[in-house]
Amino acid sequence: MSDVHFQFLPWQEQVFVDPTRFKVIAAGRRCGKSRLAATTLLLEGLKCPAGSAVLYVAPTNGQARQIIWNVLMDLGKDVIANSHINNQDITLINGAVIYVRGADRPDTLRGVSLTYAVLDEVADIKPEAWEQVIRASLSDKKGRGMFIGTPKGRNWFYDLFQLGEDNTDSDWKSWHFTTKDNPLIDPAEIESAKKTLSSFAFKQEYMASFSNAGSDIFKEEWVKYGEEPTQGSYFIAVDLAGFEEVAKQAANSKKRLDESAIAIVKVTDEGKWWIKKIEHGRWDIRETAAKILMAMRDYRPTSIGIERGALKNAVLPYLSDLMRKNNVYSHIVDLTHGNRKKTDRIIWSLQGRFEHGRIVLNSDEDWDVFLDQLLMFPAQGVHDDLPDALSYIDQLAVTSYMQEDDSDDWEPVDIISGV
Repeated sequence: MSDVHFQFLPWQEQVFVDPTRFKVIAAGRRCGKSRLAATTLLLEGLKCPAGSAVLYVAPTNGQARQIIWNVLMDLGKDVIANSHINNQDITLINGAVIYVRGADRPDTLRGVSLTYAVLDEVADIKPEAWEQVIRASLSDKKGRGMFIGTPKGRNWFYDLFQLGEDNTDSDWKSWHFTTKDNPLIDPAEIESAKKTLSSFAFKQEYMASFSNAGSDIFKEEWVKYGEEPTQGSYFIAVDLAGFEEVAKQAANSKKRLDESAIAIVKVTDEGKWWIKKIEHGRWDIRETAAKILMAMRDYRPTSIGIERGALKNAVLPYLSDLMRKNNVYSHIVDLTHGNRKKTDRIIWSLQGRFEHGRIVLNSDEDWDVFLDQLLMFPAQGVHDDLPDALSYIDQLAVTSYMQEDDSDDWEPVDIISGV
């Protein structure tokens, strides 16, 4: 075993020698991900203690065999004692076993004590395979792991990558590499692919980009910033996302939850929108009602709109109670889907306005979260709560103006307060 030598590419060596327990690697196609995975599995297997094993997991059993089996057999020919392709098990000369499995049947991964695990093409693996099966198998030996793949939008692979980027947990670290980081790939070939592939495909497959909108429904050059106009009226639109006990949610699961959003917009006489702020978060029902009340108190909107449905019905008793106690009132309007899908509603309300400079963002606010959602829209796995809340301003302003001339149709939300 002392005579075993494997040759790494520069980026592979950088990752391999790092002592971090859990490594997350977002890498482009043909970057060398599978070779790093195979080499790591062989080396970890050769120092694996008796009674334990190492594991390779791909999205399906067929993919696992196709991606890694031949690479393992080729690289490990001097240290492999025997192998069973039907079972997809490889026994090394020290007796340790490398299990090659698919995550499509996660229960088959149970019951094994692991010192190392590699999850490949993580974006296509269901998170339950890691959270409910593999993670526990690493616990008794304090095993380590590697998560590798090419991004496919925003999903749990993105969450893991962010965990390693944030430096909030010393057990996790992330790396990002593109196809260009493999010196064995001719740069001319990459340029050729760039000319023939769509920008979406090239950014995802070669550049390993998580931030890949692709659709270009909203363009960054359309976004304008400015100060509050002197004339106009405030409107507030509320998009509710439920009132889960968010504090009890696991960290990664919590990131996947939708957020409630409160869009506060000043509409000028010419119909331009100046967006003061879009407050957002995962709040319980009482906190949500309090947030809405504070927006009413601070901006005295012409009207405030809340999407019609069970969530509105749930929050209104709390909101009405707060309004009475604090002597803060506002005209509340029902917001509806208008028989449109969310994607159509957001495009209809916002695309033309942004393109023609009729929406201006408050230059004093931080818009990173909003712009990420807007420019990525409607990418899979990316939240759209903030653009959705903003899109309701279109319906809200029109509805409010109409109701001023048709007050006979208005009904109070709360009989006692008359609101």
